[in-house]
Amino acid sequence: MGLRKRKGKGGESPKQPEASKKKKKRISGVPRDLVNDVRYGRSLSLEFFRQNAWLLMLFVVAIIALMGLRYKTKTKMEEIKVLTEELQRAQSSKLQEKASYMSLIREAEMKKLVDEKNLGLQFQEYPPFELEVERQ
Repeated sequence: MGLRKRKGKGGESPKQPEASKKKKKRISGVPRDLVNDVRYGRSLSLEFFRQNAWLLMLFVVAIIALMGLRYKTKTKMEEIKVLTEELQRAQSSKLQEKASYMSLIREAEMKKLVDEKNLGLQFQEYPPFELEVERQ
């Protein structure tokens, strides 16, 4: 797997300009040796995993816990949204019932006063009509 160097005449390696050496040693800012080590699996050996097993397990547990927390947060946010809509509907219903109750109280008070004074007035079932007269 090792790379062989080409030798020119007389057993010497061919000389390359400095600029081309820098381009070959780095791939987008990362040294080529590091890229090759990662590519061929030489940088992370079995020994590395044995020595850092507890750290890797801690990392995996932390990631799983964060995923669970995110799921729990999303479900709670959905529940809050549903409950907020239900609260708005209940408040609207409360206002309607309060208005209806207040009108009944007023009506009952007015009937009581009319009966006490013997005025002979009655509550109208329908609102008054407006009549429009056409003028010619």
